[in-house]
Amino acid sequence: MTRALTSEFRKFFTTRLWWGMTIAMVLAGAALAGLFGALVQPDGGFGAGGGPGAPQMHLDATEIANNVYSSGISFGYLLTLAIGVLVIGAEYRHKTITGTFLATPRRLRAMGAKILSLLGIGGFYGVLFVAASALVGGLVLSARGFEAFPSAEVFRTLALVLLVLGLWALIGLGAGILIPNQVAALLITIGVAWIVEPIAGLLLSTQDWGADVAQYLPSQATGAVLQTMTSPDGQQLSWWAGVVTLAVYAAVLSGVGSWLTIRRDIS
Repeated sequence: MTRALTSEFRKFFTTRLWWGMTIAMVLAGAALAGLFGALVQPDGGFGAGGGPGAPQMHLDATEIANNVYSSGISFGYLLTLAIGVLVIGAEYRHKTITGTFLATPRRLRAMGAKILSLLGIGGFYGVLFVAASALVGGLVLSARGFEAFPSAEVFRTLALVLLVLGLWALIGLGAGILIPNQVAALLITIGVAWIVEPIAGLLLSTQDWGADVAQYLPSQATGAVLQTMTSPDGQQLSWWAGVVTLAVYAAVLSGVGSWLTIRRDIS
């Protein structure tokens, strides 16, 4: 397993993909944290604030820091989702999957190495995202008179960001196996995660029966983990239930995908 795991890390970190994703992850974390930090009003207001009837949220210091530091999470998990798709999609596209299974004849071990390496890669990018968002967001908040790290809960949120990004990478791995065409897999997974699923969640939340379903969708589960997003009717999972929900998505998709890969003929 150690050799297979080392091989997976080398496949990723010896291509240009890793530093391209590094730049994107750092920019997403830093730019959005800085922007959201600048939008927080002196009284803790956080919202449109444009007119007498405009929606407004008033947050305490911990909530402000959590929202600022995780403001770019939707871009972050899209990037790790794409990484998960590319890790397996590139193997099929460039026909290197045959060499992978020849070097590691036990396919279960090879797929296990991919899953573990993706958790590590997701954690690596999570560290970059957290460092960039905390540095820039913290500087902006401090410059505006807010506490950058008002409580230990902020550090818990930053740790949960690492977990969320790793789980989304595994979701991408499963999607990449279920849709062998790399380009189609990227378009479908990113389109569903960024556009279709949030819209579906919004529409479901308008129905009495749909609100209970909507909170289990991946994006809303992610918001629940970080406690930074609620559905229109205020319903939201607890943070640990959000973690379990994302873990189930990751386990099912990566598990089913790995099972299919183990049984599939490779030419």
